[in-house]
Amino acid sequence: MGISWREELALGVDQIDNQHKELLARFDMLLTACKQGKGGEEVLYLLNFLDEYVVVHFGDEEKLQRQSSFPDYESHRQEHQSFIEKLADLKKRIADEGVQIDLVLDTNKLLLDWLIRHISIRDKAVGRHLRGSC
Repeated sequence: MGISWREELALGVDQIDNQHKELLARFDMLLTACKQGKGGEEVLYLLNFLDEYVVVHFGDEEKLQRQSSFPDYESHRQEHQSFIEKLADLKKRIADEGVQIDLVLDTNKLLLDWLIRHISIRDKAVGRHLRGSC
């Protein structure tokens, strides 16, 4: 079973929804690679993608939140920072231990669970706020 975009994840903000679609597509590539026994290679691609993605995506989200005076901005920004720290920890583990199957599984579970929860709950609140502010 892969991961794919579901309309219930849509915020109604095209820029952010398109970024979320790309992110989920990247995770789906990792899941597919794992099924093919190539998860170790793909996890490195995913982590490199995420290095750039978080800067752009979180920056875009936070800018929209500031511009619209989103009331929960600081807490949301802290969640983004927490994700960046989790990403850095995973990259350090790979540097220290190499790419091991348990690390690939941890990456999959930790990051994907965090992102789906974050999009479903926290980002949806931002979307409601932005649609109400426009």
